[in-house]
Amino acid sequence: MRAVKAVRTTRRHGAGAGRRPRRAGLLLLPLLATVLAGCGIRATQVPTDFGPAPSRLPCSLPAAESTASVDPGIPVQVFLVCAEQLVAVDRSVRISGGAAEAERRVAVAQSLLDELSAKPTSPETTAGYSTGVREGLRVVGPDARDPENTFRLSVPPKRLGPAELAQIICTFADSEATAADNGTIILGGPAATPLNRYTCTTGLRTHPASQDPEPKAVGKS
Repeated sequence: MRAVKAVRTTRRHGAGAGRRPRRAGLLLLPLLATVLAGCGIRATQVPTDFGPAPSRLPCSLPAAESTASVDPGIPVQVFLVCAEQLVAVDRSVRISGGAAEAERRVAVAQSLLDELSAKPTSPETTAGYSTGVREGLRVVGPDARDPENTFRLSVPPKRLGPAELAQIICTFADSEATAADNGTIILGGPAATPLNRYTCTTGLRTHPASQDPEPKAVGKS
């Protein structure tokens, strides 16, 4: 420990001592490390280069990348998966004019399914978006005895993956074009399968892969 005292004594004498404290302090650091190591105390190393920042998924897109702002048609939103949650993304779908209201609703619903099953755009993929909705899903309107706002899928909902079903529920329920009622949607499979009412809850949006959609049975009229 005498080496430390010697350095401190040197700093008190000599010409220009008032201009040398900072440099002397810098010279003192390696000496202190050596002395502390000799005393059995490990010197702490302070890194000066922390390396690149960890990459993060922003789950947000510039307005210029919005499909709805570029393509003509009806602006809609679909729910994709990002950071293990459902996040709404803008889309634009084209529906032929002159169709009856019921037919138009089915056409919009099918367009939403097509958007959900399509591969995310390059900016969306870069931002961390993905989709679990399979290709080739079809949707039709209600049977004769179904409630008028029913949608029947070509695959029974219970056979869909959890996140896949959550994407469809929240996309349909959030769309005014599908005449959803208070965030709910009535879904069924082919004609012989029962109907259930689903709600796009906060839990379903935040945990689509694990949250039970809690279907409520709907009887035919």
